[in-house]
Amino acid sequence: MQSVFKLPLALTILHQVEQGKFSLDQPIGFLPSDRILPKPYSPLQDKYPDAGVDVPLRTLLQMTVSLSDNTAADILLRLAGGPKAVSDYIASLGITGFHLQDGERALHRDVALQYRNWFEPQGAVQLLRTISDHSPLTAKYTELLLEWMRPAVPTKRLQGDLPKGTSVAHKSGTSDVDNGVAHATNDIGLIALPDGRQLAIAVFVTDSTADETTRDKVIAQIGRAAYDAVMRNQ
Repeated sequence: MQSVFKLPLALTILHQVEQGKFSLDQPIGFLPSDRILPKPYSPLQDKYPDAGVDVPLRTLLQMTVSLSDNTAADILLRLAGGPKAVSDYIASLGITGFHLQDGERALHRDVALQYRNWFEPQGAVQLLRTISDHSPLTAKYTELLLEWMRPAVPTKRLQGDLPKGTSVAHKSGTSDVDNGVAHATNDIGLIALPDGRQLAIAVFVTDSTADETTRDKVIAQIGRAAYDAVMRNQ
């Protein structure tokens, strides 16, 4: 699953915000113990290498979804109540095939652990359809989440081969490459169709020996094939 888990995580936190457990402008402590060492990709940890600062919850959410910040994600996971709390909430929505066991700290410590976090593609599509069609969040928070999912610059995966200007609200996930094997190259998202509908799609490329350009291109071609099929059959 890699960073795809950050979408269910953000959804869980926003649900807790709506329940009154947190507020978006609430300062959250970025504790020294929250740092992940060696440092993973984390603009938050780049900015505050010594931690010991308060960061608005809204900022942590945006960095987690939009930038895929690993340290920010683990802070949110701590706030949410851990992996089980996220899994339980997603299951409560009727979504199947989602299993979250480890946060970023553990994943960066042991390569083998990444296979314990998984999301069946059908379940990922089910999550996207839920967000699009009957979101458990209010319209305000649903749109905020979708806004964070829409990249400012078109991506090379699901959005890479679509007609120019096509909006995609997505969450990708990418592993390291070890001994020539890319454990995961993922992208899930909602592709906006010209008639206002949303096409939900999930692509997970596992244990590939192809280079990054090829993996990204394959995901882009799958996204375009699905888009074209829907347009032909509308």
